[in-house]
Amino acid sequence: MQTMAQPMTEHPTPRPERPLQAWQVMLGGICGLVITIGLARFAYTPLLPAMQAQTGLNDAAAGGLAAINYAGYIAGALVAAWMDDVRWRHRFYSAGLWMALLTTAGMALSSFLPAWGLWRFVGGLCGATGMLLGSGLVLGWLMRQGRRPELGVLFIGLGLGIVVSALGAWWLSQVWTLWSEQWLAFAALGLVFFIPAWLWRPPVPPAPAPAAAAVPATQASRRWMWTMALSYFAAGWGFVISATFTVTIVEREPALAGQGTWAWILVGLAAMPAVFLWDRVARQIGDIRALLLAFGLQAFSIVLPTWSNSLAAALAGAIGYGATFIGIVSLTLALVGRRMPHNPGKAMARLTLSYGAAQMLAPVVAGAMAQATGSFKGALWLTAVVMLAGMALLATLPDEA
Repeated sequence: MQTMAQPMTEHPTPRPERPLQAWQVMLGGICGLVITIGLARFAYTPLLPAMQAQTGLNDAAAGGLAAINYAGYIAGALVAAWMDDVRWRHRFYSAGLWMALLTTAGMALSSFLPAWGLWRFVGGLCGATGMLLGSGLVLGWLMRQGRRPELGVLFIGLGLGIVVSALGAWWLSQVWTLWSEQWLAFAALGLVFFIPAWLWRPPVPPAPAPAAAAVPATQASRRWMWTMALSYFAAGWGFVISATFTVTIVEREPALAGQGTWAWILVGLAAMPAVFLWDRVARQIGDIRALLLAFGLQAFSIVLPTWSNSLAAALAGAIGYGATFIGIVSLTLALVGRRMPHNPGKAMARLTLSYGAAQMLAPVVAGAMAQATGSFKGALWLTAVVMLAGMALLATLPDEA
């Protein structure tokens, strides 16, 4: 009797996906972010002082390397923005997990600046696969399973990646003093996170039924997307200045020398619980109002160290930055992804192009300003102004958009 019913399977009922539990998909995604963002990107921040001390890397070159990293990120976002086939999105995400380990190890192979630039570019590509393709695959899986389409839990991986990079850099500096040995050790540490990230990747979804044609965007929706893109540019500027230079800024203060790694650890520790907080805030007051609050708090946190050279001000600024950047990223990507449920990763990638553009430009400007003035204070004030401009743009959007 069972064989008689088999011809009916030609109906467009999707085959069941590979049986994974929600906690497995989330944990796999979290570990993927630790590898592709925490190691391939964030390890550069706590290792930068040692690289500068041992290789003579100056501030302008350090900012240039950060910009190259984000050039890779924006290149990955461009690819993701035009990639419709979910099977290819899954393949690129899988390749990004491998390449994140390779590029982390590659940083140790030479102190030749163009070689570093190549590895930072590849690391940026890996960051885009984890942040955009991985997040899109997870969000799509949540929506197909009828679960709440929020990314707060997933973005624990960003905070955890910061903590792993900071604690790892501190511990590795006690064991190995050479910057190259520390990069290799980070690559070995990444294997711990690679296994669950690989085994629990979100499965490739079934092919969609060719019924629903995409609704053409209205003028209002285009305006909404452009406004979000410009405000996200401001968010990218605010994110990258602290992500690149937090440790270095603290280490430059004579009274705070040796405390930079702890400031970076606090960024990650503040980010991890904040993902839950911002999801709750958005449910209570709406996504746009929650974003406005996060922008304002981040701008305040960025300029806080310019008012005082004390350790308390530096650590408070780090906590405020960690608690807000994660909310801005999580709320923005989830909000945009929900507006394109048939391909959330593609919508996230298109918006992220503006975020990536800021991440390319801001480190170069900040590094040049610091090189010319001997201080990062001017760059921090400029960053706060950019964040306030982003707030002004967001304020023009209704929460029901």
